[in-house]
Amino acid sequence: MQRIMNSERPYLYDLTLPVLEQLFKGWGQPAFRARQLYRQLYLNLSDSPATMTDLPLALRERLAAETSTTTLELVRLQTADQGLTRKALFRIPGGEVVETVLMVYPDRATVCVSTQAGCAMGCVFCATGRLGLLRNLSAGEIVEQVLWAARELQQLDPGTTPIQRITNVVFMGMGEPFANYDRWWQAVERLHDPHGFNLGARNMTVSTVGQVTGIRRLAREALPINLAISLHAPDDALRSEMMPINQRYPIAELLAATQEYIAATNRRVSFEYVLLQGKNDTPEQAAALGTLLHGMLCHVNLIPWNPVPGTPLGRSERARVLRFQQVLQAHGIACTVRVERGIAIAAACGQLAGLPGDLASSASVHIPLGE
Repeated sequence: MQRIMNSERPYLYDLTLPVLEQLFKGWGQPAFRARQLYRQLYLNLSDSPATMTDLPLALRERLAAETSTTTLELVRLQTADQGLTRKALFRIPGGEVVETVLMVYPDRATVCVSTQAGCAMGCVFCATGRLGLLRNLSAGEIVEQVLWAARELQQLDPGTTPIQRITNVVFMGMGEPFANYDRWWQAVERLHDPHGFNLGARNMTVSTVGQVTGIRRLAREALPINLAISLHAPDDALRSEMMPINQRYPIAELLAATQEYIAATNRRVSFEYVLLQGKNDTPEQAAALGTLLHGMLCHVNLIPWNPVPGTPLGRSERARVLRFQQVLQAHGIACTVRVERGIAIAAACGQLAGLPGDLASSASVHIPLGE
């Protein structure tokens, strides 16, 4: 049970429905008023008590005076792709910043949310990892990013997109979700709640650098959300150079946990593989990766590296990306190249760090889906 802090205003997005009912009971309000508030927050996407006109005026005034409906302060909003990619920079209590990205496609609207400010994982190709861990986000701060994106989507010109509701949430923004597991999972449950936002579990995906304890814990959860694992190398020496976590959880241990997850859930796992020119993108490395993953219920998502200032890395050329994909497919591994969005505003994979917007360079090579 969550505890309502007497020393500060309750943050409504941090409260489950039972805790809201507890709060209202203390105010002498019936339980159905809490359910009305819950619907306003998660179905009507209301972010101010003043707009919750199904609640009595006195209750609205008390909510405004004694609770908080937001902790995310919008500092900057950047757009790309004719406005269909939208990146928000939020300041959170304590002064740290996090970023959230809304990506609208013809058939879906995906929001990429952060679970931490900064990240302790230190992956060499990732801008977020260069910040170090600043702090964990609360469940409400994670959920609020999704609700911001849902309101943003509703404000788009209907002629631009027929999509009017968030269809997918990916926990692939700043931070390692499994390093903030309890709060992240509370956010998952809140978003899935049929009395609230009501997003299907299979419409949510969590990405991990390969924290084995988190993978095993996820295998025991009741909600079947999707799992993506950052792999990025077919051998321990290279992966440890790129991803410090490999020194704690080497590939054999990571894959053993992944197999346990698959056996427990019968769900396909996605492996993310960022391609760096001349480092992890050779046909021989593709063959080694194909051998490593052979027979596993999995899919490989190839991600041409996105520019990060001050990093001495190169982006794989298009021909090398396609050759890598062909070799993997020849080994029987399902494999696609990720559709790229938002590079020019530093909204793509690995770029989130609250940095200036235009990180695209002349060296960047766009790889359209299907070419």
